Amino acid sequence: MDSILFLILRRLRLPLILIIVSFAIATLGLTLMPGVDANGNVWHMTIFQAFYVISYTATTIGYGEVPYPFTQAQRIWTTFSIYFTVIPWFYGIGKIITLLQDTSLRQAMFTNRFARDVKLLQEPFYILCSYGESASVLAKALDDKGMRVVIIESQQSRLDELELTNTKSVIPYICADAKLPENLVRAGVHHPLCSGVVTLTDNDEVNLAVAVAVKLMRPTLPVIARAEREDIAANMASFGTNHIINPYTLFGEQLAMRVHALGTYLLHQWLTGVPGDTLPPPENPPRGRWIVCGYGRFGKSVVENLEREHLSITIIEAMPELTECDICVVGSGTEAKTLLEADIMNAVAIVAGTDNDINNLSIVMTAKELNPKLFLVARKNKRHNSALFKQFDADITMQPTDIIAHECLAHMISPLLAQFLVLVRNQDNSWANTLISQLVSVVGETVPETWVIDVQQAPAVIELLNAETKVLLQNLMLDPADRDKQLDLVPLLLLRDNQQILVPHAFTLLQKNDRILFCGTTEAKFIQPLLLNNIKILTYVVDGIEVPESLVWRFFKKKLG
Repeated sequence: MDSILFLILRRLRLPLILIIVSFAIATLGLTLMPGVDANGNVWHMTIFQAFYVISYTATTIGYGEVPYPFTQAQRIWTTFSIYFTVIPWFYGIGKIITLLQDTSLRQAMFTNRFARDVKLLQEPFYILCSYGESASVLAKALDDKGMRVVIIESQQSRLDELELTNTKSVIPYICADAKLPENLVRAGVHHPLCSGVVTLTDNDEVNLAVAVAVKLMRPTLPVIARAEREDIAANMASFGTNHIINPYTLFGEQLAMRVHALGTYLLHQWLTGVPGDTLPPPENPPRGRWIVCGYGRFGKSVVENLEREHLSITIIEAMPELTECDICVVGSGTEAKTLLEADIMNAVAIVAGTDNDINNLSIVMTAKELNPKLFLVARKNKRHNSALFKQFDADITMQPTDIIAHECLAHMISPLLAQFLVLVRNQDNSWANTLISQLVSVVGETVPETWVIDVQQAPAVIELLNAETKVLLQNLMLDPADRDKQLDLVPLLLLRDNQQILVPHAFTLLQKNDRILFCGTTEAKFIQPLLLNNIKILTYVVDGIEVPESLVWRFFKKKLG
């Protein structure tokens, strides 16, 4: 607010000086002009009387000649004063209009309003240090899950898109550079309800600057950052960045996961999706010889993960000296000659992984003409090319946007969900398929809600445990209105004294320090707190006994008991 006032006063300094000087001269002159009172005696106006007359005259209000009719000298000076004072007024009004259109003032006012809106937030929120492709998908997913976000974005055009987006809650945003610490402070990095900071720009240097700044200002605040370069990722890790996301590495891991454990991949995508959405059935990549076009950071990650699955790889690279590719077919892959040299006719799949979308489309189209049975994987770099990739309809389209958003959601929705997904990757594919079948039978085929129950924060459960009453995990899964009916939810993970129990049995006895990850329908998520907070309802679910509420009924129950 001080900066806005200073800016206004600085811009209006000259108009204010001119108005003050013109009023002073006009007022002083009018006091020197002789007048005549009702008795015909000569009199002079006081300073106050003269200022009063000049005020209503210069502002074009006009109350007439008071307190006595003016003499010719007073009328001449008043006429002069009208033109003399109106000019500075018009100049001042023009400056005010110009000031209201001033970009710096409007930005300062918007910045102050943004800081005030953030300060007034009463719910936990995340700070997103961009509103690009990945961050916009993430912001929508968090908003759909009822989680608040605050956005810092340096490009106004992206914020204009946010203005047109239909969101459940108002999203505070500011057009500013997230690298500057003062903008992070305005966005609420010191706010007690700030849950974490996410920086997903396509510039590793910016992400590093944000991660370092946050860790220096508030070391305990979780930070999720995108980093494609290994040296930047190592630098982030040295400052304690909690989660570092490399979309190329993630895609390579997910592609390999599809090859050897499709169920595990599907489970990961399903639980980190937007609740209510239906995921399309995933394609099952074939085993055999693969061709990878492009050996940059993306290509190297794909090759490394596919080789881990013991697949044979042929690499096509246009500049092997720069990418340090020792054994490869030299070329871009867009020409049939290069693909034939790579023995495309005997390959089972091809990955178009260059940093040029048109080249990637050309590679897969040419490859498909030569070998229609190929499994096609295409890398999409730019969002505005989505229509082209959708029209071609490759078996897998690598979209960094979705990959990054899904990975962020896994960490932001709940740390237990991230732990669960890590544990799932160590299970075999049949285990994942069994769990998927169980989930589909309970919650259907749409993306379920996921949430965490902390027994220490459940007063009804704690009260029964303190009374040495046994409470089973199953008791938290029953309908409060009908204990013979189960809610549409499934426990995925139980954390007890750092012990992780995957898909705990329904008859597991609860302890005070338990934390449980559930997934289920939205209805089940909102009904379950009745069991956790209402001792009467939980007692009914546990032993089928309805606890009387009034003192009278409690008295009779005690007597009859």
